[in-house]
Parts: sequence; C-alpha cells; structure tokens
Amino acid sequence: MRMSRLLCLMALCWLAGPAQARGAVSLVDDRGVEVTLAQSPRRIVSMLPSLTETVCALQACERLVGVDSYSNWPAAVQALPRVGGLEDANVERIVALKPDLVLLAKAARVTDRLEALGLKVLTLEPRSMKDMERVLGQLGRVLDREAEAAAMWLQIDGGVNRVAAALPASARGKRVYFEVSSGPYAASESSFIGETLARLGAVNVVPGSLGPFPKLNPEFVVRADPQVIMVGDRNAVALAGRPGWGRIDALQAGRICVFTPAQGDVLARPGPRMAEGAGIMADCLKDKFK
Repeated sequence: MRMSRLLCLMALCWLAGPAQARGAVSLVDDRGVEVTLAQSPRRIVSMLPSLTETVCALQACERLVGVDSYSNWPAAVQALPRVGGLEDANVERIVALKPDLVLLAKAARVTDRLEALGLKVLTLEPRSMKDMERVLGQLGRVLDREAEAAAMWLQIDGGVNRVAAALPASARGKRVYFEVSSGPYAASESSFIGETLARLGAVNVVPGSLGPFPKLNPEFVVRADPQVIMVGDRNAVALAGRPGWGRIDALQAGRICVFTPAQGDVLARPGPRMAEGAGIMADCLKDKFK
C-alpha cells in the first residue's frame, strides 16, 4: 500500500511539471494559520536546524539564502548567511535576504514582526514522529517535492525499524532517562526521542503526560532510578553532583552514555537523520548491556 501511494505521488509530481506551473499552495501551519504561497518558494530562510536539514534532504538546499545560528548540516549550509536564533533573530538581515518564505519554530518571537513587514512565514515544529511525517508532507508540497517527501519518510521509518530489529534482547526493557539540557529538561515518552526509545524496546522513565520535553524536579529522576542515562557531554560532568543522584542505579553502575555535540545534533533534530539517531541510542544500549 505504501509503495502504491509512493508511485502515485511520483506520477503526480511528474505530471505537475516545474514548480512555477503548479499554482498556489495553501496549508495550515503549527499556529493554526492558513498560509498561501503563489508558487513554490525560490528564496528561503530557515530558522530551525531540523527544517534546514529537511529542506536540503528534499533536494532544495540551493533555495536556502539564510539559516539560523545553529544550522550546520549538511556542510553546504555552513557558508550561508546567519540570521540569529529563536531569541535573537536579526530581522534586518532576514529582510535584506529578500526571502519569499521564512521557516520558523512555533516558539519563535519574531514571527509577527516578519509578517508585519510583508514576509511569508511558515511555522513548523515537529515534536513527535507523527509530527515529522506531517511536516515532511507539508514541506514536500511547498517545495514541489511530494514524491521525495513520501520516499524520505519511508526511509526514516524503515531505518528505525532496522536498527530496532538488530538490537539484542539483552539491551531491551531497560529504564532510560534521556536529558536534553540542564534544568533538567528531559525527552518524555511523547517526544520523537521517546518514541524512538520505545521502538528500541527501552522504558522511558519520563511519562508522556508531562509533555514532550518537560522540565523536571531532579528528585523525580532519583525516584525513577533509571538503569541508563543518555546525556550530552556539556551536562554529563554535573550529574554526580546533583543532590541524591549518586543513588541512581545508572550512576552507581557507570551506565551513562555521553554524546558528543555532533551526536547531540543528530539526536535532537527531528529530520532526515532520525534513523541515524536511533542507531546512536541503540549503540549506547548495546554497549551498556552486553
């Protein structure tokens, strides 16, 4: 069924011809706002690394004329003008790039100001796998890359399945705490990271009812007593110094997976490298539970 759908999408894309011939595209973004584009955009500013990566993976990297401060993959985007981030977007620089579309996170503070200046804004912020599939489809429509978007989702989903299938039984069923930043903020069951962990057979100690990336009371983690902790290298050093954390099973047994900044980028961005992120988490579990 999926293959038939993909073939149909490919045929429709071929029949549609060049992007300029398709006419207007309307879609509802993550604010619930309907955004209409007269044609597929040719000059795009992306203000979220995951969206930057997705645009490039959809073979539209050449349309990017500016990116946020943190977009660093693929290598081609590193030479593009930087326009700040969620908190410090440089409006003047964005306007000077003359984009016909600005891609933003829902939490971006600059959205209203850019719209007031007459720029087209599309807010897309995937937090779950279902969100990622939806955002891929939306960007596929906007970029006239619908077939590529459908194929990419099959590749991501299939890649995660293959990683999960290769994970030994000894590494499954373990209680995991995944810290996304100090605070501490964690990836819960309802986040795309939590969903990936679930597909790997792990038990996330942070319930989805708290939201995708909740800020926790450190005592919560002590009570949850995870068997393994996944954390970025910047936050790993301070773990043992947190009150009561020395009692956590993962710290006592040395089962802490510390990710490099490059690995952290892969893990934290819901985009085309999600299967690679699943592989990083799987390697952690295999290493700690041989």
